[in-house]
Amino acid sequence: MVQEMFARLAPHYDLLNHLISFSLDRVWRRRTARRFAHILARPGARALDLCCGTGDLAFALVRARNGSNCEIVGVDFVEAMLTRARAKALSGWAGVTFTGGDALALPFPDGSFDLVTCAFGFRNLANYESGLREMARVLQPGGELGILDFSDPAGGVLGALFRFYFRNILPRIGGAISGRRADYAYLPASVRKFPSREELVRLVERCGFARAKYDVLHFGGVVLYRASRPSSVFESK
Repeated sequence: MVQEMFARLAPHYDLLNHLISFSLDRVWRRRTARRFAHILARPGARALDLCCGTGDLAFALVRARNGSNCEIVGVDFVEAMLTRARAKALSGWAGVTFTGGDALALPFPDGSFDLVTCAFGFRNLANYESGLREMARVLQPGGELGILDFSDPAGGVLGALFRFYFRNILPRIGGAISGRRADYAYLPASVRKFPSREELVRLVERCGFARAKYDVLHFGGVVLYRASRPSSVFESK
């Protein structure tokens, strides 16, 4: 169902992302990429961007690598999204490739990457625990994880305004442009069912990561979760 929905949305995906977020989605992705600039700048490093969509976070990672030869691979299971990502990559994005794949069964050997990121796609996985364990599998010991996603915002006036917009206005805008309001009603519904920040941090650590934490980026409505794969049994404890 999710695969079919995003295939339908692909022609309008970039426009709607920028429109409904007032272009803040660009800022969130840039900030995420900068958090991992220390990895991206390493010669020979490799980064994997899961649920990459049309490639915007992968391209932000390219910008943040500061001239290094870090290889960036984008993976998605919606071919219509990858078609658009590859077309954008032809505009001079060297060092980034896009391939089809399921985040729950990645086509890479153990320890293939120094960094794994996922922007606004983790929430759509059929099984969060399986996804996290697969992310841990393809990371090298000491490698890092970054998950950018929506969250139920904090209380107060700003939080209430964000919730009202997210649940009432956003589906109307998305539906008016895409012609399928139900697809954009899915977004706030999926956020309501998403684990709380603290629950997700605990799940991340149960799935083989250490030092899990989160940074609030937008009134609590957008959160960046970060963790690392332990380099030793002592670190995992």
